[in-house]
Amino acid sequence: MTLKESATPDSIRALFSSALSGMYQREVPQYGILLKLVSDINRQKDVNIQHRIEVERHGAIRLGTPEELATMRRLFSVMGMHPVGYYDLTVASLPVHATCFRPLTKEALAYNPFRVFTSLLRLELIQDESLRLQATEILSKRNIFTPRCIELIEMFEAEGTLPEAAAKEFIKEALETFRWHKTSTVDMKTYKALRAMHPLIADVVCFKGPHINHLTPRVLDIEAAQIEMKRYDLDAKDAIEGPPPRTCPILLRQTSFLALDEAIAFSEGAETGGSHKARFGEIEQRGVALTPKGRRLYDDLINEWRQRSLDASPKAKEKILAKIFERFPDDTKSLREQDLAYFAYKLTDSASKVSSTDMDALIDAGAVQLEPITYEDFLPVSAAGIFHSNLGNDGGMGHVAAADQASFEKGLGCKVNKEFELYRKMQEASIEECLRNLQ
Repeated sequence: MTLKESATPDSIRALFSSALSGMYQREVPQYGILLKLVSDINRQKDVNIQHRIEVERHGAIRLGTPEELATMRRLFSVMGMHPVGYYDLTVASLPVHATCFRPLTKEALAYNPFRVFTSLLRLELIQDESLRLQATEILSKRNIFTPRCIELIEMFEAEGTLPEAAAKEFIKEALETFRWHKTSTVDMKTYKALRAMHPLIADVVCFKGPHINHLTPRVLDIEAAQIEMKRYDLDAKDAIEGPPPRTCPILLRQTSFLALDEAIAFSEGAETGGSHKARFGEIEQRGVALTPKGRRLYDDLINEWRQRSLDASPKAKEKILAKIFERFPDDTKSLREQDLAYFAYKLTDSASKVSSTDMDALIDAGAVQLEPITYEDFLPVSAAGIFHSNLGNDGGMGHVAAADQASFEKGLGCKVNKEFELYRKMQEASIEECLRNLQ
């Protein structure tokens, strides 16, 4: 590619993901240990590991205003990443709602599936009026994007592309938004007051920008990763979030090492002696995407488990979870026949020997094989579990607010994509391709 040629959104996304990973590793050296242990486990599980799994990362940021959210949507659009899903985290006593910015198509996901869980602070949930007004004023004065980054976003929007040199400059400028700042923009008294209201509020309001709070590699065996984290003296959380171990993995399982307690200064460096917990290391294992019917069953079982395991020990909770999930089918045939999960349908070498166009008959004859469609999104309860374990025990919301997708999308500047529709279209396209190639 010459300097005059354009960079594709896919290539910009891949380069940005790599650059962000490098920056985070320099900021949080334990993240480098995490990458090594994940790579070792994956190569032990599969010597021919897919390229997308090797480079796969997801990150998370927290924004303070609808204006920041709207501009972040424009920034991610340069990288071919678009909002998918609406997540209401107030049900888990977190004063935010969120979406996932990610690629949408099978081809873009295969190139690089980088995704960012992006939360927006709900200022209206700060019950202390004076603190709410103070937080609003603090956020109104900050600009989390460099002027040059905005210029390059506008160039992309006008031209529909960026020259390679401009794309490299865009990556450099965009990284500044995600960088950690050791100095808070507020004084210690304000920081402590906001933290007492909720640690997440302090994390969003009191800093120059939405520092990336974790980057997550994908592992093929999360139980092994949990053991290895402890062997490497990483402060791993007690339990893995999500469904239990299965023959046919579903959705998403996550674990992490606990957030670092990092020294910070206040009032632009005039006050010292404080500390802040925000950044941690996370690992995920992804399974098949579930249909609406499958997701309802999953949610029902998870809710039952939460009720039955309230006072149980971590080990007892694992046993209760495994027992409850015995009611969720754990083989490809049942998952498909009961319409619980999404699959990609692919012709085999035997397809030419079969004359039928009936999909059940083709599968039974071995002419079509099923490949799980990977779940590319997030689970609110699991995300909340990770957040809670890394925010500390200060503060907390005493009430649960109603979801407010309409205001979130108003700030975002568009409707979020619906994850079920994306998976359904992938499955339908694979079936149509199979039938077309049989003719």
